[in-house]
Amino acid sequence: MRDPNVPESLEGWWILHRMFSLHRLQWDALTDKRRRRCAGHAIDLFDHLKGNNEGDLGLTQVVGHKADLMLTHYARTFDGLAYAQTLVDKLELRDYLIPRDSYVSVLELGLYDATAKIHAELTRRGLPPQSAEWVAAFDELMRAQAESPYVAPRLTARIPLRRYQCFYPMNKRRGEVQNWYILGYEARAKMMSQHGVVGRSYHGQVTQVISGSIGFDDFEWGVDLYADDPLVFKKLIYEMRFDEVSARYGEFGPFWAGLQFAAGELGVFLDGDAVPQLEAT
Repeated sequence: MRDPNVPESLEGWWILHRMFSLHRLQWDALTDKRRRRCAGHAIDLFDHLKGNNEGDLGLTQVVGHKADLMLTHYARTFDGLAYAQTLVDKLELRDYLIPRDSYVSVLELGLYDATAKIHAELTRRGLPPQSAEWVAAFDELMRAQAESPYVAPRLTARIPLRRYQCFYPMNKRRGEVQNWYILGYEARAKMMSQHGVVGRSYHGQVTQVISGSIGFDDFEWGVDLYADDPLVFKKLIYEMRFDEVSARYGEFGPFWAGLQFAAGELGVFLDGDAVPQLEAT
């Protein structure tokens, strides 16, 4: 995308969220030996998916009726997501996990401010728009963005190891009255800047992962929030509802919230006698 009206983005990990209900009655009816075997094989796989350079895996006990377990997969490639999905589906444990929902996206860093600066720099250089020289210079400046010490680590950061997770998909409204995509670039950039001020005010309290899903799923973005106090999710999302970009143009899908736990705590989660912890006990 090199249209001056379209903000650029940089992409990193591919992300797959999978939500399951656990058939606890069937699970509890198994012998202790079979439960240990099923859980052990799953733990081995989850440790493998977390412990290699090609991806990461997060496990969250969902609170509420929508699901019991949410798996968050990271992979370097789209094919890697498919491979991780297949490995999980081959587990014996999958006989007791009922699919409830899923979401496919790719980690995304939006570049509203940077895109404007790049176009301004190319104009300053006097390069004819969309010429071969213009395109080459544009690509060079985008590579510099991707390789900067501030940006590059964020594109392949691991799943945050914080106790609580909240995930939801969202759109920018495209209605007859309010349509985000027909606004001018400067108006959109100004609102996104104001939106970011709210998020930055929660720095240290919450870790946010934005992923793009246009062309991959039913909404346009996925949002993951991670925190050490679940109440932060309510406060942040509520405050953001009052900025213009959310109030006028935000549309939200279902919310999934719960407690992250270590792969080694899977047996605790499955047996249901205690709440699984983020560090294996």
